[in-house]
Amino acid sequence: MLPTRHKTATIKGQEVFYREAGPSDAPVVLLLHGFPSSSHMFRHLVPALADDYHVIATDHIGYGHSAMPKVDAFDYTFDNLAGITAGLLEHLGIERFAVYVHDYGAPIGWRLALDPSFDVTAIISQSGNAYMEGFAKPFWDDLFAYATNPGRDTEPGARAKFSPSTTRWQYENGATDTNLVSPDTWTLDQLLLERPGNDEIQLALFRDYPTNIDGYPKLQEYFRTSQVPLLAVWGERDEIFGPDGAKAFSRDLPEAEVHLLPAGHFALETHLDAISGYIHGFLGRVLT
Repeated sequence: MLPTRHKTATIKGQEVFYREAGPSDAPVVLLLHGFPSSSHMFRHLVPALADDYHVIATDHIGYGHSAMPKVDAFDYTFDNLAGITAGLLEHLGIERFAVYVHDYGAPIGWRLALDPSFDVTAIISQSGNAYMEGFAKPFWDDLFAYATNPGRDTEPGARAKFSPSTTRWQYENGATDTNLVSPDTWTLDQLLLERPGNDEIQLALFRDYPTNIDGYPKLQEYFRTSQVPLLAVWGERDEIFGPDGAKAFSRDLPEAEVHLLPAGHFALETHLDAISGYIHGFLGRVLT
């Protein structure tokens, strides 16, 4: 098993942490994590892919080991998070890559795919949503209420999404055997969420989330015109982004490979071997 290196780079004045493994001359696979995690969610997937691919897994600004400037020092929008990721890729000299997206990583990855500076060779989506069908109720009700009308009445429902009980639930929901889910996962995420000022970061991104939905028509047009190879490996029991979000890719990408796993939102915690197997098979076919 090839070693994983843990690095930082200064991008647009911000320290960005990333994990890197695999041969430098191999095809690049970029892993983009979701809320409320970090590249820690890919700690086992990185070495599982590194024999054949040059793997990069980054922490978004405000998450993991990357910088966490206060909201008055950095404008927390998905455009800006994508801009930092683009800056890291430029810093590393990477223009061509496959991308793996999960949750918040999806709107960041979609922006990179639409950026003419980059050539996205393939997409792997694990609960990385691109269609309205993917939003599962009741999880999103409070978030949409807050994003539409932020204020004293709607903020408590939004804040509940980064409570300790919800963070643990995100990892355990849909898992057939919760004993397979390490408590280190939600414990680490919660410790980072509870850093002073991080709550305001999460609220800012909640308020910005509708911009991602506004971009869906352009994104779906990109799918139709590019026919980019896409693999969806999705927890069929995910109560945040439901399985209809995975099935919807086939509407614009008829050749999309869609696999629903008996898992929840953080399917890598329980189905690493299945997911890494699907990825190796998929990339082995589409990148040749």
